[in-house]
Amino acid sequence: MTHPAPPVVLITGATGGIGAATARAYAGRGARLVLLARSAHRLEALRADVTALGADALVTVADIADGDAVDAAFAAAAARFGRVDVVVHAAAVVAYGRFDEIPRDVWDRVAAVNVTGTSNVARAALRQFREQDPPQEGSLVLVGSVLSLATVPFMGSYVTTKWQNRALAHVLQQEARETPGVHVGIVHPGSVRTAIYSLAGNYAGRIGRPPPPVYRPETVARAILDLVDSGKRMRSVSVANPVIALGFHLVPRLYDVLVGPLMKVAGLSRREVAAHPGNVFAASEDVGLLPADGETVAAADRLP
Repeated sequence: MTHPAPPVVLITGATGGIGAATARAYAGRGARLVLLARSAHRLEALRADVTALGADALVTVADIADGDAVDAAFAAAAARFGRVDVVVHAAAVVAYGRFDEIPRDVWDRVAAVNVTGTSNVARAALRQFREQDPPQEGSLVLVGSVLSLATVPFMGSYVTTKWQNRALAHVLQQEARETPGVHVGIVHPGSVRTAIYSLAGNYAGRIGRPPPPVYRPETVARAILDLVDSGKRMRSVSVANPVIALGFHLVPRLYDVLVGPLMKVAGLSRREVAAHPGNVFAASEDVGLLPADGETVAAADRLP
């Protein structure tokens, strides 16, 4: 009796909290991994982690805003493993600040990574699913956000791009009805304990933080694996998400009155910071960034 080969899972933003947790979760299942991010150093550290868990891993250094680099990563995955079964797209960047105070190049770069980059990954994934044997099989999961379902001030570029990605996910799900072997899903985390808040570009004057309730990235990773296993279209990961979404849609005037003060209290820390682009343009270690608590980036991603 022959047993099916372990699935090949390509993860973008693999060195971030959700991406790294997803890589470790799939490594625990014996999956073959393709780890994509901008940081060669952190990719190698993650490869050591997942290898210790028994996974065979290929690292690919790429900026998802570069379509050719994304295509090359998928080609490397196919050359190494012969196929790609699951794509988890977790890469994203953030910039805090009022719309009119965020520099145009920073806003444009957030859009390039979060929107164009998502399109690059989705296009490459769907093409790979179409061309491999058997054809038209595979699962693409986009990591959305509660901010795909509602808006908040001081995170306009991120909110705008996450709404665009939710729209893209729905379009892809509609088109996938003609290719029943292809699954497209989206996971909407609420607040997650990762380094993204302190590594973000910041023009708000205070370092960002996740408002409560705050979840571990491993919780989101489990939701991603469940979404792939079940073939469902969407998962929301936070008890606060439906409350926020209902408030946004059902009582919009009250929501708009409250969301600004709440964001200042819960979404921005008291730690002041000078204006800077964070890791929007380059990997965190390339620009000398550390999380606000002084921990290394890798350690911050593993905070309990």
